[in-house]
Amino acid sequence: MSRIGKKPIEVPSGVKVDCKSTNRSIGVSGPKGSLNYSWHADIDVDFDESASMITCAVQESRLGERSARAQWGTTRSRIQNMVTGVTQGYTKVLNIVGVGWNAKPMGKSIQLNVGYCHPVDIPAPEGVEFEIEKGTRIKITGADKHAVGQFAANIRDQRRPEPYNGKGILYAGEIITRKQGKVFGA
Repeated sequence: MSRIGKKPIEVPSGVKVDCKSTNRSIGVSGPKGSLNYSWHADIDVDFDESASMITCAVQESRLGERSARAQWGTTRSRIQNMVTGVTQGYTKVLNIVGVGWNAKPMGKSIQLNVGYCHPVDIPAPEGVEFEIEKGTRIKITGADKHAVGQFAANIRDQRRPEPYNGKGILYAGEIITRKQGKVFGA
């Protein structure tokens, strides 16, 4: 039994849910935007308007299968993330550490100067917004948790933090364990 999948999802006021069992899709819209998701064929999702609850369950014929139970918890988590995203939104903060390294907004994309001989342009996906503070702090916000996290990971992949000099693009609060360089002479 899935501990996560069994829990019902509470839908707060101001959030509209459109659950279609025929084509296995759910749409959630709220003040921060609207999101859609199509769930796995082994899962049943029900929306009770009077109680404003969404419940997920595995089909009886598939209950013994491990993959169906895995999809049960995944489906419930994805729908919960959608409800949270359209009400509160998600945020990731990145810090650029390095002498002369910075970021600039270029319309709907970010231009990074991170030690290469050329600037790197990264376009923002649909529904994701960013804000650059002091040229070295990037704040990424959006309703879709996956899109926000993936955009932050794409930016971080341009210069991952390295342990010798401590330079790179880091998540806020990330700690880089510094290594000692080579020691000459004894």
